[in-house]
Amino acid sequence: MTAAPPPARRALVPFAALSATYFAHIGFFNPYLPLWLKSLGLPIVVISLLTSVQSFTRVFAPYAWGALSDHTGERVKLLRWSAVVALVASLGLWWNGGTWWVGVVLLLMFTHTSSMMSLTEAAMAHLVAGDWGRYGRVRLWGSVGFMVTVFLAGAWFERFGMGHFPGWTLLTLAAVLACTLWLPSAHEEPVHGAARGAPIGPVLRQPVVRWFFVSLFFHVMAHFAIYGFFSLYLDARGYGKGTIGLLWAVSVIVEVAWFFGQGRWLPRLPLTRWLWVCGIATVLRMVLTGWGAASLVALFLAQALHALTFATHHATCIAMVSAHFPGRLRGRGQALFTVSGYGLGGVIGVVGGGAVVSRWGFQALFGAAAALAVLATLAARRTDQLESAATAG
Repeated sequence: MTAAPPPARRALVPFAALSATYFAHIGFFNPYLPLWLKSLGLPIVVISLLTSVQSFTRVFAPYAWGALSDHTGERVKLLRWSAVVALVASLGLWWNGGTWWVGVVLLLMFTHTSSMMSLTEAAMAHLVAGDWGRYGRVRLWGSVGFMVTVFLAGAWFERFGMGHFPGWTLLTLAAVLACTLWLPSAHEEPVHGAARGAPIGPVLRQPVVRWFFVSLFFHVMAHFAIYGFFSLYLDARGYGKGTIGLLWAVSVIVEVAWFFGQGRWLPRLPLTRWLWVCGIATVLRMVLTGWGAASLVALFLAQALHALTFATHHATCIAMVSAHFPGRLRGRGQALFTVSGYGLGGVIGVVGGGAVVSRWGFQALFGAAAALAVLATLAARRTDQLESAATAG
């Protein structure tokens, strides 16, 4: 692998710091938001609706921010603005204004944070220039940040209760803002003429791209059984918050290992082949979680599969999006990745998951997630077939 030029390496350091702080925020916020809402006395259906606000904003916010960043090239300035507004909005969590107030605060926060990673990925993809080993070594710092806060916050909330949740939110978002200010104040070179408004329709009409997004949709929707309900599931089974944090940390340890070594491992299979391997692993993970929760060994194994079901899948998707949405399409391509997976898939996954749990329990939820993972695997297999046929032709 050709060594990156020193200026590019230096330019990536602030992106590593932003990844670390952003996922440090996510690492405590997403796993413990349902438990904080539960501590406010809210029922499971209301909790699922409030946690789905993040996914709802991912339906519209990433594409809007992505289109704006494609048009202006000012991805860093938009990241800074998003961080400022999210930080100010988080102050609303300190006031107990009832369910609607919490919903409005989360809506404002998530509208600005839900697009931050797609903007960051688009800006960073411009720098790594297809070197996914270098991308992985930057992205692993996000996994480290997630692991630190999910473990520390679990221990903290176990000892002191969930009342400090707004304080953790404020501190982590302040760190995110500080790192956006550290990013190099640069924008991509302006593109004139038709290239500035490069149409995205012809790319979306490609069968391999359409099947890729179908697979992504079902794959991420299945994962919202984990993202939205794993902590509540373990809490209902009597596991302490420290153990819950430890199980979340296991998933991030294997994630770090993948991102560190992905420069060697990712080229061993075609990208589309990785997609359906990840789908098979997701089916196994959901079955182990739903039917093996009485055993910590089974839960540890299920969480270890996160290396495939998330880390490998995420890296594969980012590489595919970068390949199919180059140049001024990059921001919108990354946004579509977020919208179709974590937006539409997330809204249906969390809201539908809440309804399933309320009526049939957690085990039924993980059964449904396994079925969704089967659909994702079948769509990924079709994507692989189309890509292979196109390459052979």
